[in-house]
Amino acid sequence: MKTALIVIDMQNDYLYDKRKPQFAYNTAELVTAVNSLIHSYHDSGSDVIYIRHIIQNLPTNRLLFGYSIAGTEGAELYSGLDIVSEYCFDKLVGDALSNKKLRELIARNGCEELHLCGLDEFGCVTSTALGAAKRGIKAFIVRSGIATVFPEKKQAKGRAKLEKAGVRYI
Repeated sequence: MKTALIVIDMQNDYLYDKRKPQFAYNTAELVTAVNSLIHSYHDSGSDVIYIRHIIQNLPTNRLLFGYSIAGTEGAELYSGLDIVSEYCFDKLVGDALSNKKLRELIARNGCEELHLCGLDEFGCVTSTALGAAKRGIKAFIVRSGIATVFPEKKQAKGRAKLEKAGVRYI
């Protein structure tokens, strides 16, 4: 069974020193864990696919969000992230599978299972896992390669949605 590791939103704006205070992830710990996964999956012959969350570069978006703005340094993949493939896709919404070219690559490469890691466990990782379930694609969240800044109440809601959709943690 062919598996792909999907590395979600490991971007400067969420991980580097200039990030906004709301993104209080432990960068060193998370990047070390995700890089370990990247090499493990790549070495075993799995596809490693990188996802960037991109927000249109409009004055209102720069004011409202101020992160992941298209064309900025902050929207680029984090410099400490190991890149082992040319597969990198942008998304405009939480679900990475909203990108048609990503879905086409997964189908073309015969990936039957998606293993998700990155940011945020209860943001785009959960959205992508639920999007996979909706499309009949088997998805798992790799516990060692995720982090969240969401409060416990939101975490509990996310776990319930994932469980109902049949998404498991590995």
